Amino acid sequence: MIYYTELEHLPIFDVKGEFLGRLVDLCVDPSQNALRVASFLVRTPQKQVLCISYDQMQSISVRAGQTTVPRDQIRCYAPDEGLLRVKKDVLDQQIIDVDNRKVVRVNDIDFDIQPADGHTELRIMAVNVGLAAAIRRLLQGVVAKHTIRSITQPLPTKTIPWEFVNLIEPDPSRRVKLRLSYDRLAALHPADLADILEELSRDEQKAVIESLDDETAAQALSEIPTEMQAALLESIPPEKAADIVEEMPPDEAADVLQEMPPETSLEVLADMDKEEAKEVRELLGFEEKTAGALMTTECVVVGENATVEGAIMALKNFEGPLEAIQAIYLINDRPVLTGVVPLGRILLADANTPLRDLCMDPLVSVQAHADHREVIDLFHKYNLLSLPVVDEKGHLLGVITADDVLELLIKRT
Repeated sequence: MIYYTELEHLPIFDVKGEFLGRLVDLCVDPSQNALRVASFLVRTPQKQVLCISYDQMQSISVRAGQTTVPRDQIRCYAPDEGLLRVKKDVLDQQIIDVDNRKVVRVNDIDFDIQPADGHTELRIMAVNVGLAAAIRRLLQGVVAKHTIRSITQPLPTKTIPWEFVNLIEPDPSRRVKLRLSYDRLAALHPADLADILEELSRDEQKAVIESLDDETAAQALSEIPTEMQAALLESIPPEKAADIVEEMPPDEAADVLQEMPPETSLEVLADMDKEEAKEVRELLGFEEKTAGALMTTECVVVGENATVEGAIMALKNFEGPLEAIQAIYLINDRPVLTGVVPLGRILLADANTPLRDLCMDPLVSVQAHADHREVIDLFHKYNLLSLPVVDEKGHLLGVITADDVLELLIKRT
């Protein structure tokens, strides 16, 4: 095991023993091998930077490195955005520890020295974020390397295996070149993703959101405050923002668009699917803190003469989020809301049972212009999981769910 702090400024000699310069960085080529150090950058006394490929490095230790070739066979370094530079891109940078679901700062990097066919290879094992690594950085160049090892050996060490590290790269084109994958990040729970986002700067948040698929990005955004959602969506291209907003529940989409400047909201709506944009526009028409502004239009509705079998078919064809389904709503041909059937009653009834025989009594609903305090009172009084919203004629407009009310209560406290 060898640390980057022990490698930086290391003297490097060629095969003849002539001094080449000092090590200033290490490069990894993710397109070839995401673990192996592909090249060693060495600054000469003349301030040139040489690029020694991994198969040209004969040996390396905490004392010095030596190449397998003379100076005239080593090329000068040419910047390459497809290479990951250890010092520039990893050391001191914030990274995402996917395994522990948090953001950390890298203090040092651990390498493994492996002999190969006629040369020596370095492989990245882990990033080091613990106290021992911080002390190594502090003492680097001030105290002898073997003394630093003695001092830091008893101190707590915290490492993150390289495979659990997600680097944050703001430049989309460079993310592609570096083959940075956010698959592990996308597998996290949306609430954990939201916690991670809140620890990042705006540019870092933007980089993460742009790298996630639209559905995952929408789920994560739903877990952060609306003001932050709006600011983050404003920072990314309108087309990407529209794709994410389309994946959000209509009521949440309306809330976040309401927080944006009008011209930005219109731009996002213009890029959305026409049908989904229409639903969101209708919700934007309701005054803030009313039942209409709180409701979602994603609910399962069937005719009042339907049976349990028909309800199950409607559930199978429902394209909204499954967690939004608390009940089935019955309407007549006008279409006026005539009943609400809790999901549990449907699951326990025979297939040919008429749904109106399973309806809740009394039928509780709220008008769209009702104040949010009335909504809270109805949820509390009737111990509801969802509440249908109607207009003056009793037409079903949408549904308010318990999580929306809980969010209201949290804001009030």
